[in-house]
Amino acid sequence: MKKYSLSNKVVPRWVIIVLDFFIVAASFSVSYFIVYRFEFINILRGYFLIYTSLYCLTSLAVMFMMRIHTGLIRYSNTRDVLRIFSAVFSCTLIYSVLINIWFLPQWPISRITINMVMLVNFSLSSTLLILLRTAVKSAYFYINNYSNATKTVVLIYGSDTSAVLVKQALETSVKTNFSVIGFVDDDPNKINKEIHQLKVYDIDKLENLIKKRKVDRLIIMNHHLDEQAKKNALEKCLALGIQVLTVPPSDQWIYGKLNLQQIKDLKIEDLLQRKPIQIDTTRISEDLQGKRVLVTGAAGSIGSEIVQQVLGYKPAMIILCDQAESPLHELRLQVEESFPDSDIKIFIGDVRNYSRMRKLFIDYTPEIVFHAAAYKHVPMMEENPTEGVLTNVVGTKYLADLSVAFGVDKFVMISTDKAVNPSNIMGTTKRIAEIYIQSLKNDPDNNGTTRFITTRFGNVLGSNGSVIPRFKAQIQKGGPLTVTHPEITRYFMTIPEAVHLVLEAGTMGTGGEIFIFDMGEPVKITDLALKMIKLAGLQPERDIKVVFTGLRPGEKLYEELLNDGENTMPTYHEKIKISRVIEYSYAQVHNDINELLALNKQNDILGVVNKMKEIVPEFISKNSEYEVLDNKDASLVPEL
Repeated sequence: MKKYSLSNKVVPRWVIIVLDFFIVAASFSVSYFIVYRFEFINILRGYFLIYTSLYCLTSLAVMFMMRIHTGLIRYSNTRDVLRIFSAVFSCTLIYSVLINIWFLPQWPISRITINMVMLVNFSLSSTLLILLRTAVKSAYFYINNYSNATKTVVLIYGSDTSAVLVKQALETSVKTNFSVIGFVDDDPNKINKEIHQLKVYDIDKLENLIKKRKVDRLIIMNHHLDEQAKKNALEKCLALGIQVLTVPPSDQWIYGKLNLQQIKDLKIEDLLQRKPIQIDTTRISEDLQGKRVLVTGAAGSIGSEIVQQVLGYKPAMIILCDQAESPLHELRLQVEESFPDSDIKIFIGDVRNYSRMRKLFIDYTPEIVFHAAAYKHVPMMEENPTEGVLTNVVGTKYLADLSVAFGVDKFVMISTDKAVNPSNIMGTTKRIAEIYIQSLKNDPDNNGTTRFITTRFGNVLGSNGSVIPRFKAQIQKGGPLTVTHPEITRYFMTIPEAVHLVLEAGTMGTGGEIFIFDMGEPVKITDLALKMIKLAGLQPERDIKVVFTGLRPGEKLYEELLNDGENTMPTYHEKIKISRVIEYSYAQVHNDINELLALNKQNDILGVVNKMKEIVPEFISKNSEYEVLDNKDASLVPEL
C-alpha cells in the first residue's frame, strides 16, 4: 500500500487570505441581516453594500498587517487564537472610527443599529475564523494519522504537562510515524477524563485496551522511571508484548523540539535503575578540590566514570593511568573537550611494572589514589591464575607501597563482592589485595599517614564484557541467549551510582575500612534475559531461545557482600555500611604475599592456588580444577 502523508503539504497563504476574507464578508453580512431582521428589501435599499465594502477592506488591511495568514494552520495554538481576537477587535475599533468620522455624516443610519451589527459581527467573525483553523488542523491530523496503515499506534504514560508535551511533539513532527490514541495513568482523578481530545485510560485495564485498540508501543519520559508504580506498569507492558519507548525530559530536547532520534527503546538498565542516590557533594568537593588525583584503570568502565566525576570537583590535577592505549586516547579526547580548563595528565603504564609506577609518583606526586585497575573476568583468571596474582595482588601492592613511600593522603581501592567467601581465583586475588591494604594501617612505615579504604560492590550495569552487552549482541544475532544456570543471581548497580558511592565512601574513610554498598535485591539472570528479549519487541522461545550452558569455572550461584564472621556498622549515608572485618598482622600478611609472589615467579600454579587458599581460608573452589586442593588428603592431589 502506497504511503500517503500530508507532512509536506502546505496550504498557500493566498488561499488562507481568500478564506479569511470570505469569512469576514459573510460574517458582517449575516450580522447586518440579523440586526435588520432579514428585511432584505429595506436592507438593499439602504447603504448595506457601502458599509459592508468598507468593513471588508478594513479587515483585509488589518489582517494582512497582523499577518494572521502566515502561520501553518495545522500548528495553530492559543497564541494564534489570541491574534485572531486581536485582529478582529482592532478591525472593529478602526471601522468604528471611520464610520463615525466619515460615513455616518454622508450615509446616515442609526448609530445604535450599526453598533449592534459590529457587536454581533465581532462574535461571529472571530468564532468562524477560529473554527476554520480548528477544522483544518483536525482534518490534517485525522488524515495524517488514520489514513496511513503503516502508523505505529502508541499510548503515552502519564497525563501531566510532560506527557502532553510529548503528544504535541509527536503530532507536530514532520517525520513522525506514531499515531497517539491516548494516555494511561494510575491517578483515579484523571482516569476516563480527556486531555487534548484524547482519553486517559486506566493502567490496570491495559490488557483490554491493547486488544481493542491494537496498541504497538508505550511511550514514557525516562525521568519517570524511578517510581516503582511506573516500573510495574512497564513490566506489565513487557508481559503483554508491548514495546516501551523512552523520550528525554523536555528541557533536553534539541532547540526545544523533540527529535525523533531522541526516542529510544527502553533499556534493561532503566528497569533495574533505582531512585537517584543523594550524596554529600560539599564533603566530596572539600576532599577533592585542588588535589592531585591519580586514577588507575582510568580507561575502564569504573575508572572512566571516576575520572568524569572527579573532574567535576575541580582537582588541581588528574592523572589518568592505564595500559590500554586506544581506550585511554578516547577518554583523553572526551575529558579534554568536556573539561578544557582542567590539568589532565595521561600516563600509559602497567601497574605490575614497579619502576614505571614509581616514575608516575615521582613526576606527579598524587595526593589521592583511586585504584580501579584489575583483571575482573572470572573464567579467564581461573585459566590464568598467575596473571591474576600479578595484576590484582602485585599491582595493588606496588601502588599501595608507593602511596606510603610518597605520603599519599588517601588510597581508595575498588573491590568486588566476588572477594566475599570467594569461589574463584579472581575473587581471591581481590580479597588478598583487600587484606594487604588493610594491614598497611599497622605498617610501621605508614604511621597512619596514608589512609587505605576499600569499597566493595557487585556488578555494574553495562560495564565492558558484562552480561547485558553480551545479551544485546546475542539478541542482534537472533539468539540464543546463553545463561549459565536457571537459578543464578547477581547484584547490579549503575556505573554512575557506584562511583557516587565510591567518592562518598572515600570522604568518610579514616583508614582500614571496607565499605559495602546497598546493592538492592539480587537479580535473577534468567529473568534479566527474558526481559531483554521482550524489550527488543520479541517473544522468548518463539523468537529467541534461552539456553543454559552450565556454571563456568569458579562461578557460584549467589554472590555475597560479607565474609563469614563479618557484620556491618551504619554510616551517615543509608546506602553505605562499614564491614567489621577480621584484622590481619602486617608482618604476617607481608610474609604470606612474598611467599605467594615467589611461587608465582616459579610459575608453580598449584602452589600459587594452594597458597591463596592458605591466605584466604574461606576460598573454596567451585566448578574448577582446583577443587582437588580443597581435599585435605594431599595424596589425591594430582600434578598440573
